[in-house]
Amino acid sequence: MTEDVRDIVLGLIAVGAGAVLGWLARSYLWKRRLRRKQAFFGLPDNSESLLVVNRDAGGGELMVVRHDVSALLELAAVIKDCGAHTQVVAHDAAQQSFGERTEFCVGNPVAHRRMAAHMHSLLPGVRVNTEPEPVPDRGAFQIGAERYRLEAGLTEYVILARLTADQDRDARPVFLFCGQRAVTSQAATRYLARHHEKLARKHGNNSFVLLLKIVNSQAYGPDVVELVADVTRAAQTPLPTPTGRASHRAK
Repeated sequence: MTEDVRDIVLGLIAVGAGAVLGWLARSYLWKRRLRRKQAFFGLPDNSESLLVVNRDAGGGELMVVRHDVSALLELAAVIKDCGAHTQVVAHDAAQQSFGERTEFCVGNPVAHRRMAAHMHSLLPGVRVNTEPEPVPDRGAFQIGAERYRLEAGLTEYVILARLTADQDRDARPVFLFCGQRAVTSQAATRYLARHHEKLARKHGNNSFVLLLKIVNSQAYGPDVVELVADVTRAAQTPLPTPTGRASHRAK
């Protein structure tokens, strides 16, 4: 073997070894990234999850409003990426306790029984104004001492929460997407899908409650979203018992 041929062979071996090492490194990083994503969502390989949604008031068995369908598609992509499975359940048909399977709960507690139950148990510091009359505070969120009014199509709010029962790190989380309107729930699911890595780095697998603002949805739909604040402490601290006729029950 001449020196030139030997150099060529050694060069090919070096290139092949580099390619293999690069592939192994990429594979390792991809798997580590996937494991972190699975841990954050509580979705190991072949696990089961629930998508709990409201019924369309004019629907039959289980018809879902357009924006909720879009929210489910955002979540379904995340679940598929984790190698997990899901079941879509109506809000009044989901009767299992939380922590057994990862749950994604989408809707407003006014008409969503499962959401109302989760917020009552897990977010005692949040109240939703359910006044049926068209008053300025209709649909407003109260979180601790702060109040966030709905301006339909202009300024709307949604709560995005990752919660576990009694801070049990082994329990599967429940994700809440509680919006003032259906478009805000879609915005929250999209925000979670896009920013889950950042949220995982900041919060780990611990519970958190974020308040998001959707800006000018009548023009931009669910795409312009701003993080207002991390309201975890306020949302999990029970509010004083309301008194007087002007108070509204927590949902």
